[in-house]
Amino acid sequence: MATETVRPARARRGGPVRTSEGARAEARLAFRLLIPTGIVLAVIIAYPVVRALWLSFYSDARFGTSQFIGLDNYVRAFTGSGSEVFWQAFWFTTQLTIVTMALELVIGFAMALIMNKAFKGRGLVRASVLVPWAIPTAVAAKLWEWNFQPDGVVNQVFGTNIIWTAGHWSSFWAIVIADVWKTAPFIALLVLAGLQIIPDEVYEAAKVDGATAIQSFRRITLPLVTSAVVVAILFRMLDVLRIFDLPFILTNGANQTETLSTISYKESIQNLHPSYGSTLSTITFVYIILAAFTVNAIARAEVVKEGS
Repeated sequence: MATETVRPARARRGGPVRTSEGARAEARLAFRLLIPTGIVLAVIIAYPVVRALWLSFYSDARFGTSQFIGLDNYVRAFTGSGSEVFWQAFWFTTQLTIVTMALELVIGFAMALIMNKAFKGRGLVRASVLVPWAIPTAVAAKLWEWNFQPDGVVNQVFGTNIIWTAGHWSSFWAIVIADVWKTAPFIALLVLAGLQIIPDEVYEAAKVDGATAIQSFRRITLPLVTSAVVVAILFRMLDVLRIFDLPFILTNGANQTETLSTISYKESIQNLHPSYGSTLSTITFVYIILAAFTVNAIARAEVVKEGS
């Protein structure tokens, strides 16, 4: 009986056999190719972060030399002379993030479900829905600033006479409406991408088994689109926690509508306190990182729970 020579699986299929030396050569090549990207990231991300952290440990000196003061700037922000402004901006930013994310998720999910349906003119609807997201934020802020004027479009449409930027809550909802209008399409785009990968056969099988539309949504759509929703939530959370241009243009921080980014900018540029501004920027950066890790951990725990 003829004996068959045993060969590696990839060799039998006609593919090349990668030796350990070849693997090391590929790793070295990959490392060399990543060097330019690493340099760019170090210049535009790592250096500003390290520089801001370094400045936060020094005093602000308009004339003379800055002195090392340790954590005094952080004490000033949390419990010192700047604590009232900091905590107002902190809670306003957090509240704005929660409300806008909730509204954008609901509206964006609904828009994605509509755009996922097959109907005449679907391409035109998808393109028109993305127009607000494509508009630069500063331009959108000026547009809504005009809309929220006492004689603006909003009051004309609803028959009201509200001075939207004259009070805290009216200013808050003005910022929320403008932000939701601009970025809900972004959520819709990400959710739509998740909906597109769900096979139609799954829904057809559920329909044959007697599942209602609500049951199909709960048992099929939501679980299979969870990954896209998590990505959308993370992206929007990172964006809103560092929101600057929309509230800066609409209210300029009036009526207790300062955000963490606006107070960092004003301290650094307008008040000429770069060290204290760097402290506020560092706190904002740490807050965003912790929030992102928390949301990601919760999302992964929910996914594991559903899969078990």
